[in-house]
Amino acid sequence: MRGPWIVGMLVAGLLLGACGDPSSGPQAPPPSSPAVSATTHQRAPASPSARTPVKAPRVLYLGDSLAMENQKVLGRELRRELRAGYTSAPYSGTTLCDYLEGTAERSLVPARDKAAALVRSLRPDFVVLQFWGNAWDFTWCMDGITYDASREKYFERYEADAHRLVEQITAAGGSRRPRIVWVLQGPDPITPDRVRRVNGLYERLAAASDDIVADAGKTVSPAPDRYAWTQYLPCTAHERAHPDYCTQPGRGRTALHRDDDYLHFCLAPTTSTPKPCPVRSPGILRIAREITKTIRQSAP
Repeated sequence: MRGPWIVGMLVAGLLLGACGDPSSGPQAPPPSSPAVSATTHQRAPASPSARTPVKAPRVLYLGDSLAMENQKVLGRELRRELRAGYTSAPYSGTTLCDYLEGTAERSLVPARDKAAALVRSLRPDFVVLQFWGNAWDFTWCMDGITYDASREKYFERYEADAHRLVEQITAAGGSRRPRIVWVLQGPDPITPDRVRRVNGLYERLAAASDDIVADAGKTVSPAPDRYAWTQYLPCTAHERAHPDYCTQPGRGRTALHRDDDYLHFCLAPTTSTPKPCPVRSPGILRIAREITKTIRQSAP
């Protein structure tokens, strides 16, 4: 049986394979994307069945490799359902401290794309933060603190960085402070308690700052157990109505993960170049729809 540290190294390899090599610094967006990853301000009519906010919200989406693969689908859902103005600037392999101002020299995120810098320039109504919680030693700004080496030290540092990020976003927003949407993460089969604690932190931060959580992780979990990992789930009604998203219709279920990657939800093979997922992937759509629903319910 493989020990946790061996599995950790495997996951680190998957992250780096999907996200590029951190030693090379922040990766440039793919040629088809604008200067900020998938930045767009296009708007589309909302679905007739959705409650459309009186004012189309402006949404900023930041995060790690999960956000990198999700960004185009989330933008599509937000524009279609809410007529939202949308900007995304995810960087693969990152964690919360990478988006803190003052960490540019030891970070995968350049100064122009720090959370506070983007809040000042874009004035969003919502800042969506999706971070799985980097637990291994390849994010420079964590100063070598890892979950395996010292769990309590890891959580102390992660919580401190989360508080600093909220403070910087709040200061940057001034009288027009955006609401933060903390995206709760899905199950982790190797460190399930870590995900529970990270999600618990996000919930406490949201409650303390009048912010909100989007439980996207619940949509990729089996109904009986929110933190039980699974590769397949029963198809939803939406997936049954759209066969491309119900990957095993004969069995009434759909795939969330590839056989060789239990973390990411993109069903295309990982590459060395960070990019949005290029294929239809049920897990990504589930996550994007939950985030969109949460913003719809919170927008005026």
